[in-house]
Amino acid sequence: MNSQLPDQTDIKILDLLQDDFPLTSFPYRELAEKAGISEQEFINRSSSLQKAGILRSISPVLESETLGMNAGTLIAFHLPEERIHEIATLVNSFPEVTHNFIRDNYYSLWFTLIGKDMESLNELLVKILEVTGIPEDDVLNLISVKKYKADVRFPL
Repeated sequence: MNSQLPDQTDIKILDLLQDDFPLTSFPYRELAEKAGISEQEFINRSSSLQKAGILRSISPVLESETLGMNAGTLIAFHLPEERIHEIATLVNSFPEVTHNFIRDNYYSLWFTLIGKDMESLNELLVKILEVTGIPEDDVLNLISVKKYKADVRFPL
């Protein structure tokens, strides 16, 4: 990989790592063969991609429902601009928060919560509101009714 952009081999590696990771004794060897390079080159390039901040980690994508996490919601907070980063940090301290974004909108902080059921999500939201001091009138709670897609793969 050059210091600026990934080359075609790096892109192939990133595509392979986004796909199903082989659960074999030598997963990197298997992926390297698919990329047409040696296992050591695959590992070296993956490490370089991570050091460059392109590859965050290689980790499993868990299926929440099969783990008993059957409830989800999208929360939006209306916040004064001077508190956005403070509140985002507090919200991020909860492990049930899966995504958190600042948006240029009346509701400026948007995040997703996941839990075993709606009761636990409601209890969690109450706790977040207590910790942050956000009044209920400044909260938009968009409960998930049906999941159509949950994927974090990027077309390269």
